[in-house]
Amino acid sequence: MNILFAAATPFEIQPLLSHLKKKFVPSGHFTFQKGETEVSVLITGAGLPMMAYSMGKILAGKEVHLAINAGIGGAFTRKFNIGDVVQVVSERFGDLGVQEADGRFTDVCELGLIEADEPPFRNGQLVNEAAGQFSFLPAAHGLSVNKVHGHPPDIEAIRAKYPDAEIESMEGAAFFYACRSEGIPFLEIRSVSNYVEARNRENWDIPLAIEKLNEVLVELVGSFFG
Repeated sequence: MNILFAAATPFEIQPLLSHLKKKFVPSGHFTFQKGETEVSVLITGAGLPMMAYSMGKILAGKEVHLAINAGIGGAFTRKFNIGDVVQVVSERFGDLGVQEADGRFTDVCELGLIEADEPPFRNGQLVNEAAGQFSFLPAAHGLSVNKVHGHPPDIEAIRAKYPDAEIESMEGAAFFYACRSEGIPFLEIRSVSNYVEARNRENWDIPLAIEKLNEVLVELVGSFFG
């Protein structure tokens, strides 16, 4: 079985890497072996284009049986606490489209440039149809952006447009798009490092989010071996 972990930055999953180095046999750059299971770690770089390119490149040359996108993100909703770890079960591109003269955002599906139900989309969303097989974490709906929201009027506008959005990231939708297009089972696991509000890094807790994320990732790796 080949398992792929994809993360934007190495610091987000450094504890997982340390665990793999201790418990597995290194078999290549960021590749580890244990019995018949190979675990690879892909550091894509931050952002949708970087995730798209990195996933496309690795999937073109490697058979993957399960892909896992792991990282931190912001929460639109206060039902999640800082440090909570969730499974993102759907994604959408949050800023792929045009800004109208009155400031409104019109996405590519509304423009007719992409049909809302054109595979791998469903009503403009990317849905992990197999998410229920991995229901060990609270489910959340994701919104992926090139520009993380930090200005209150813009936050209000995007929440009004996509009221189901609960977790904001800069990579999730590209990861979903690649996996759904290739028919690969996948998971997106995010821990909450901050709330999507007027930008103030003092309110963030990245160390806690990384700690909690990697506790789940290490437990997940262990589950592959009973």
